[in-house]
Amino acid sequence: MQSIWFFDDVNLFKVLCPHKFKKYKDCHDFNSYRKSDYIYFEEDNANKIYLIERGKVKIGYYKEDGSEIIKAILSKGELFGEKAILGEQKRDEFAQSIDNKTSICPVGVNTMHQLMRDNQTFSFKVYKFIGFKFKKLERRLQLLMFKDTKTRLVEFINELCADYGYDCEKTGNKIIKHPYTQKDIASLIGTSRPTLNILMNELKNDNHIDFNRKEIKLLKNIA
Repeated sequence: MQSIWFFDDVNLFKVLCPHKFKKYKDCHDFNSYRKSDYIYFEEDNANKIYLIERGKVKIGYYKEDGSEIIKAILSKGELFGEKAILGEQKRDEFAQSIDNKTSICPVGVNTMHQLMRDNQTFSFKVYKFIGFKFKKLERRLQLLMFKDTKTRLVEFINELCADYGYDCEKTGNKIIKHPYTQKDIASLIGTSRPTLNILMNELKNDNHIDFNRKEIKLLKNIA
């Protein structure tokens, strides 16, 4: 399955950044963030969308009891805040840098609408991205609500395989080189790092997977 974050093997930053459009290049800047810096908060005005040039950003919201729910962890080439394109006035989530060298390309909604009016192919890619992203988020929320932790982990690994996996030429096994830490994965599937570590080792002991810090190897089907 083609990764939903990429089109024709070109990441969204390369496709969407206004620097790629001569008309907007000279009046456009990048913003830098350190770890734990917020790009925006819940209830902030939704007047921009953002593309990640470098680093990682987590998207989430806070429950009434103050606990944090992570909706997504995004990395280079990905876009967020896109609901502003569809008319969102106030943010219903926060966006926070989780890397010490995060660089963001902010794009005003008016600029984005102008780019979309001027370029039909560009507009199609934006809407296609938004549709796929909403479907992926809906599926993840369904898993969090209705599936046990191990099932959520297995589904997440299969999702990683679709997005980042490739076939090893020597063994034929699927190799997944991904941008997530164990803390990231635990947050995304709604569990703790110790529980994630136990479940990963269970899958490893059952010869379903092997893994290290940045790579998961699928030894046999875990669906």
